[in-house]
Amino acid sequence: MKVKGVIVAAGYGSRFLPVTKTVPKEMLPLIDRPAIQFIIDEFLEAGIEEILIITSRRKKVLDDYFDREAEMEALYRSEGKLERLEKIRPPKARIFFVRQQEMRGTGHALLEAEPFTGNDPFIVAYPDDIVFCEHAGLSKQLVAVYRQHGKSILAVKNLHDKDVSRYGVVDPGDQNNPCSVRRLVEKPPAGEEPSKLVSYGRYLFTPEFYEYLHRAWETHLNGPDPAGEFYHVNGINLLAAEGGMTAYDFKGERLDTGEPLGFLEAVCRYALQREDLKQEARVLFNKLASL
Repeated sequence: MKVKGVIVAAGYGSRFLPVTKTVPKEMLPLIDRPAIQFIIDEFLEAGIEEILIITSRRKKVLDDYFDREAEMEALYRSEGKLERLEKIRPPKARIFFVRQQEMRGTGHALLEAEPFTGNDPFIVAYPDDIVFCEHAGLSKQLVAVYRQHGKSILAVKNLHDKDVSRYGVVDPGDQNNPCSVRRLVEKPPAGEEPSKLVSYGRYLFTPEFYEYLHRAWETHLNGPDPAGEFYHVNGINLLAAEGGMTAYDFKGERLDTGEPLGFLEAVCRYALQREDLKQEARVLFNKLASL
């Protein structure tokens, strides 16, 4: 079974202005690794070797990052600096790009991926959502669940007693893990949420998802604001209504790098995971905490 990967990276990154005026937010580094590299590595761990990145016209640096750097390769090879040579080596995957010509929402962006995904299941990821796992990465977990159940999957977390009014919240059909999904409720008012299972930015879709996404797109085009943004949750809910959607409460910790404080936390947590940095980072953090 082949599973493909899709990364949605077409947004403006407005929360990180002014740097994102010229640097895509997907390239903002957690120390020395751009955010998008964490998603690529997660896909590779899951055996995903064909990856589509949905970009926009301001994101050419992403193409360059995943290309070879011939001059640096020659320099490091001549100097015998094999460690540096390894760091700049392109990933062992086939990387494709498509540009979203208009910023019309996540559903519209995913329609651009249909020729790439074809008849294969595919995982959708946003570089804003990085998941640290002790064992199997999130995409590998989703592939394992798909092999057991054969349905589309939302990656979710149970936030228990926390406020979930900022999230898409699952209306579950049962108490299992994975559970069936009746619908996904976007930003329900506090106290009216159907559960505490929130959907994070990782999905595994079967090829049939596009049938429902196209249905939702037609409804959108015939609606009151056809030029407005179109969201993939509309397709998800149509698929869920016919029993084709599940939700999996994954193992691991999700960090939101799409806003400055979450990005700072991700940098700090990543430093504490690295053998070459964690001891000095802990000393530094304790020092800063005493200020």
